[in-house]
Amino acid sequence: MSAPFTVVNPRELGSPRGFSHGLIVPPGSRLLFVAGQTATDEAGRIPSDGFCDQFDRSLARVLAVVREAGGEPQHIVRLTVYVTNMDRYRDSRPALGDIWKRHMGSHYPAMALVEVTALVDKAATVEIEATAALP
Repeated sequence: MSAPFTVVNPRELGSPRGFSHGLIVPPGSRLLFVAGQTATDEAGRIPSDGFCDQFDRSLARVLAVVREAGGEPQHIVRLTVYVTNMDRYRDSRPALGDIWKRHMGSHYPAMALVEVTALVDKAATVEIEATAALP
């Protein structure tokens, strides 16, 4: 996937892996702010307690909002991933890479990963929010 913006990765910050340090949005883009998405189904329940399952479903829900607004994965310029257990995230990294590639290809927006003590839905272990720059 080619990005519709300029990636900014200063050499002195080192080569990022799995994210970009910064992105410049082209003039005339519309910004879409996607609320935090957890792995809920249509009935508002989280069907799996598996970390990778929740990451997969949460990211899919973010992309559903982006697509509904007329965008694609490559239009996402920022993601914040909230997890309730950083060790589970670290242990899941190989599988998460496959999930990422399936949804996002080789596109890596500016990202932050934050461990939190809890999310609103007690069954949630992952929540993802995003900003997209739509053409």
